[in-house]
Amino acid sequence: MKSHSALSAVAAAAGLATVVSALPAVDTRYPYTGPAIPVGDWVDQTVNGNGKGFPRLQEPPAVQPSSANPTNNINVISLAYVPSGINVHFQTPFGIGADPCVKWGKHPKKLDNLAKGYTTTYDRTPPCSAFAAVTQCSQFFHEVQITGLKPGETYYYQIPGGNGAAPSGVLSFTTAAPAGDKKSFSIAVLNDMGYTNAGGTHSQLLKAVDDGVAFAWHGGDISYADDWYSGILPCASDWPVCYNGTSTALPGSGAIPVEYDTPLPKGEIANQGGPQGGDMSTIYESNWDLWQQWMGNITNRIPYMVNPGNHEATCAEFDGPNNELTAYLVDGKANSTAANSTLNYYSCPASQRNYTAYRHRFRMPGDDMGGRSNFWYSFDYGLAHFVSFDGETDYYQSPEYPFVADLKGNETEPTASQTYITDSGPFGFINGSYKDNKAYEQIQWLQKDLVSVDRSKTPWVFAMSHRPMYSSETSSYQGHMRNAFEALFLQYGVDAYFSGHIHWYERLYPLGANSTIDWDSVVDAHTYKVNEGKSITHLINGMAGNIESHSVLNPGQSPANITAVLDQSHYGFSKLTVVDAKTAKWEFIKGEDGSVGDYLTLVKP
Repeated sequence: MKSHSALSAVAAAAGLATVVSALPAVDTRYPYTGPAIPVGDWVDQTVNGNGKGFPRLQEPPAVQPSSANPTNNINVISLAYVPSGINVHFQTPFGIGADPCVKWGKHPKKLDNLAKGYTTTYDRTPPCSAFAAVTQCSQFFHEVQITGLKPGETYYYQIPGGNGAAPSGVLSFTTAAPAGDKKSFSIAVLNDMGYTNAGGTHSQLLKAVDDGVAFAWHGGDISYADDWYSGILPCASDWPVCYNGTSTALPGSGAIPVEYDTPLPKGEIANQGGPQGGDMSTIYESNWDLWQQWMGNITNRIPYMVNPGNHEATCAEFDGPNNELTAYLVDGKANSTAANSTLNYYSCPASQRNYTAYRHRFRMPGDDMGGRSNFWYSFDYGLAHFVSFDGETDYYQSPEYPFVADLKGNETEPTASQTYITDSGPFGFINGSYKDNKAYEQIQWLQKDLVSVDRSKTPWVFAMSHRPMYSSETSSYQGHMRNAFEALFLQYGVDAYFSGHIHWYERLYPLGANSTIDWDSVVDAHTYKVNEGKSITHLINGMAGNIESHSVLNPGQSPANITAVLDQSHYGFSKLTVVDAKTAKWEFIKGEDGSVGDYLTLVKP
């Protein structure tokens, strides 16, 4: 990644007044040796498309340009809670010529207050200057906090724009209810969404916003930008869904969509997930732009709170069956194969490593309340305390390794071949051995946060990260998650833990340590008693959509005894309703029709 001074030069050239670089920086000790701009389309290696390959998908921007040929534009607007207020985040392809600002007030026709903020940027691949349409690219990320607001109140705001970007319309937000407020409220909880297979979830989310959900809480795997290469990998027997041009397998019992009859463009390789290049952009950064703009009618109306997932880490997770990505990203050879996979940390362009896009494209309140930026933070809303933490990095044996875990002997830095393509973090300090969970800032913060909860005001405590601690689909990472977090959650009485990563809906029975089922807390098939300190309700909520489709059990495999409900066929999201200090409700909302696929009532004694 470019240095702070290099980023400042980019910003100055784009008409930006000040820029704040986001840390930590990306390591560039070894050169990137792939194509200048990786494009997941062998027929068409251009940014804007030549009409012969996969279509370059587009979504409307947050603000419609005021002219036919705009030179700049506000393409994304999203909201997030900060202490005593709201952060207004907006994105443009180029700088806006001054510090970003937002006009706001209590009446839509009287926006007589002005809040100023700051801008971050990074040297994205490709830059927005390479795009024909300025409405389909973001490279400058503007943050404006409006604080000192009354809780539970509606305010109106407008972004003035600048440097060719037209102003937004007048929009509104509602601040968080104060801690201890006894009014019932609902939120949307989702994981593993992306742009493909998520149309139903998107439609039901819009309806939920219309119906008054307070905010959305997205636990990672947001845009699936790292599946940009889905259209250049051949079908494989171990892929859960494959469109191969002659036959199609899709999850669920519904009919195969008509668009699957559409032939692939001549010369394209049949891809996984959909008939149009996986219904994905063929460029990593454009997948972020696509998803964020698609979600605009949600994110500019309610706070959209996020956690990191594995698909936010870097440009790719694994190689193709014939090492196609090694040939392309390491050897610089398009439409080729390699004898062995040699992907490592330096195989992605520098701007596509170490959660760079995720760190710029959202602004969570971690740094405002003792946490760490978008990675771990907490906030109160009414009768509940919400804890977002990082299940991907910053604990021992995390799925995405820090460089220190790659070292051998007395090394202080790993060689390129010792690293992994998904190596990331740490984003907080490690005060001691990296093998000791207690040495990690995240673990120390989490304990302090849980200790500080005032259960007389917020009797409910809900936690979320991307990965589950338990599931019918087992993996070693679940044990590492439990080693790092389970004891703390039990000690401080976390009521429910939400996660995703596994692409299905799964409700577990209340569990104590080591998967001990707390049968005394099971009132009936849809009611659990909360048993703070002894058990936690675990909900795996990874069914919002995504190109990789549903997870499924192996043929002949039955759900584990810890699993109460398992749905491997339907997409959607979940709605959490805090009814009062003693009752909370959970509902799985199916994307296809908004019906309830499962429900659970949690009751406190």
